Amino acid sequence: MNVLNVLQERGFVENMTHEKELYEYLNQGSASCYIGFDPTASSLHVGSLVPIMSLAHMQRNGHRPIALVGGGTGLIGDPSGKTEMRQLITKEDVEFNKIGIKQQLSKFIDFSDGGAALVDNADWLTGLGYIDFLRDIGRFFSVNRMVKAESYRLRLESEEGLSFIEFNYMLLQAYDFMKLADSHGCLLQMGGSDQWGNIVAGVDLVRRKLQKTAFGITFPLITTNTGAKMGKTASGAVWLDSSRTTPYDYYQFWVNTDDNDVVRFLALFTFLPMEEIAEVKKLSGADLNSAKSILAYETTKLCHGMEKAIKAYHGAITNFGLRIIPKNIIPSSSVHSIGDVSVQVPPAKISFSGSDNITAEIIAVPHSFVENSELQSGVPAFKLFSQVGLTSSGSAARRLIEQGGAYINGNRIESSDYIVGCSDIENDGILLKAGKKKFHKIKIKT
Repeated sequence: MNVLNVLQERGFVENMTHEKELYEYLNQGSASCYIGFDPTASSLHVGSLVPIMSLAHMQRNGHRPIALVGGGTGLIGDPSGKTEMRQLITKEDVEFNKIGIKQQLSKFIDFSDGGAALVDNADWLTGLGYIDFLRDIGRFFSVNRMVKAESYRLRLESEEGLSFIEFNYMLLQAYDFMKLADSHGCLLQMGGSDQWGNIVAGVDLVRRKLQKTAFGITFPLITTNTGAKMGKTASGAVWLDSSRTTPYDYYQFWVNTDDNDVVRFLALFTFLPMEEIAEVKKLSGADLNSAKSILAYETTKLCHGMEKAIKAYHGAITNFGLRIIPKNIIPSSSVHSIGDVSVQVPPAKISFSGSDNITAEIIAVPHSFVENSELQSGVPAFKLFSQVGLTSSGSAARRLIEQGGAYINGNRIESSDYIVGCSDIENDGILLKAGKKKFHKIKIKT
């Protein structure tokens, strides 16, 4: 199957240029394609998964993906999709962030043996001569056409307006496309729907400067059934970096998917067969919840690896009880083999500060250790909830308790003055819960 059919069937494509010619181009054999990633943070988030997965599909279908880190354009800031100017970052920030971004992309894309490439547009943008750039590139751009692009129009209509530095962004992104077409034979650029104007500008520049036909594909803006932007939660972004969003919390984000989004998210964010995903449309109740568990497990496995996905799965069982997933529901998922000896998670080594290593079986529920002696003297519940990160502050913890949303070992705390002590230890620990879905396990260090 042509990779274009794969992307369309799975819901990746909102718009494209030269559909017939693009289909023929991708049928000719290995083609190079690229997507740009903004290096303003050291981690990508769930909102970046559509472009990441699209590159992975390209590679799985015999094509060569190029991930472009905007080390040059990141120093300016893309106005697309923004109503205010982005904060400018330093070159040192860009270099640091590039390392984290490549590590995350490597979970989805194989960069070995030239099968994919990571490039930085700072390599060719930072040395540009301004006058030469205006003469060679700027002459191909009409200001009248540029201001009609949605990304510019929205900023022009905003209170802050559009800065001159941002106005140059379309030219620079188009120049990127031309450079990659020339140096890497890359004739396909993909990106979010807000990038349409920039991509079309690049297609036109490649045609004018190199006399080659280039192509563009844009992805739809992915929102949840409630209309919320994908990857945004009440507590902030869902990051791909496990130090920012733990694998357990990542798993929980996906397992809490709205019923109406399950089929769509399985198609977009896993590599499971579409014929099996289509069967999920017929499910309801407990069976649909099983499909959510598969979605959570598969997405966590892709991002964090099988071992951490299994730990997250077992962590959910610990907190919410065992859910038997019928083997006829998406049978290709490796979640059905978790009970096999071959994928059992071995005990992990836990290192305490100032003490020897000990061996313990660790589940994926966020956890921390407390000295037994500390519990003997007692710890105020509101302070404990704040210290482990279940609330942002002690006062927020007090409010949580007063509103009836704080639990110890499944029992609601009735008073914010409650003292947590040794009598609260059950099964060598204390399970704290804030609201319906946030857990933290206190493990006792003896």
